Amino acid sequence: MLNREILSPEVQRYLIDHQHERASRIALQKSPFRNVTSSDLAQQIDGRQRVLKKIPEWLTPPGIYFPPKLNLEQCSSALTGKYKSDLVSPGCHIIDLTGGFGVDSFYFASKASFVTHCEINTELSEIVQHNFKMLGVHNVKFLAQEGITALQDSNERFDYIYIDPSRRVENKKVVRLQDCIPNVIDHQELFFNKSKTIITKLAPLLDISLALVSLEHVCSVYVLSVGNDCKELLLVQKQGFMDEPTIHAVLLGQRDSKVLSFKSSQEKELSLVYSNPLSYLYDPDVAITKSGAFKTVAQAFNVFKLAPHTHLYTSEALQPNFPGRKYKVLNMFSLKDLKKASTINKANVVTKNFPLKVDEIRKKYKIQDGGFEFLYFCTLVSGEHVALFCQRLPDDI
Repeated sequence: MLNREILSPEVQRYLIDHQHERASRIALQKSPFRNVTSSDLAQQIDGRQRVLKKIPEWLTPPGIYFPPKLNLEQCSSALTGKYKSDLVSPGCHIIDLTGGFGVDSFYFASKASFVTHCEINTELSEIVQHNFKMLGVHNVKFLAQEGITALQDSNERFDYIYIDPSRRVENKKVVRLQDCIPNVIDHQELFFNKSKTIITKLAPLLDISLALVSLEHVCSVYVLSVGNDCKELLLVQKQGFMDEPTIHAVLLGQRDSKVLSFKSSQEKELSLVYSNPLSYLYDPDVAITKSGAFKTVAQAFNVFKLAPHTHLYTSEALQPNFPGRKYKVLNMFSLKDLKKASTINKANVVTKNFPLKVDEIRKKYKIQDGGFEFLYFCTLVSGEHVALFCQRLPDDI
């Protein structure tokens, strides 16, 4: 049960005053409160620190209650939550079958008329219900019930079904669709009996082509990244859709986002032009590589690829909107010449389609980590192994 003593002004003040301390240190100290343990305080401080990174706006109202960290690890961030809310129509009714800490339901509620939040963990359901009151969200119904069961018991038909199946089974992480809980493949008939549109959040490591084979009526695939880190893979299914799905590589940012959309058949039909490094080098964002937009990105931004399996691009003129990291090429070294370049003894080392690992390269060429320059070790279309000495350009140029 939710320990309401934690919500008292005295405890809340303590949590704010100690919110930047290590939770493990707080857990070892004696609690200054009679009915709140050191473990309780550590859990709340750990929760505040995690939410500060993911959903900072949730720290503004007083009295937000934080569950154990396991319930926070899989929850969405503000950026991904907001993006998903844009995938639903205003005024809709959506059921979140795996509500968890409620981040997705929170952002869906900003667009929908009504959201049903299902969570089998009764304590977590109570926590989310309390937090939504503190956040001023009143158009959400809470069911302390397993989502599939709740859907089976419901007489309603929803505009959207949202599901984020657990990717942790018996304390082990899984990535295959059929290994997640609940198994969405087994419940496709139920889903389409209750809604025309299904939105499924999947493991970033999941193979997109395998997911498309496993699920029918997929109209859209979204690969969401934040800071060059693939955060979510979303599949949207529409009842009766039989065409080829559109894949969207989405780079989410605080100020703006970049989206590159394509279809797999279009990607296959494109041809690539290869080139040795020119004045500028581009390292595509993980959303681009995960989505498989290797040819599409080259065509869209008028750049050349270094080699078929070297996922780096180049151009003579700068392409400032390229979705990824951009560099000015200062020099290109053969591996033999690099050993003679005694002035390069410190750099950020990156490998792309190269036989040695970063640690092996540092040891072999006596390169210290750090500095402002980058060394990209890669393979050219000729098969030659080279090192590109580069200076990174600002992301907002």
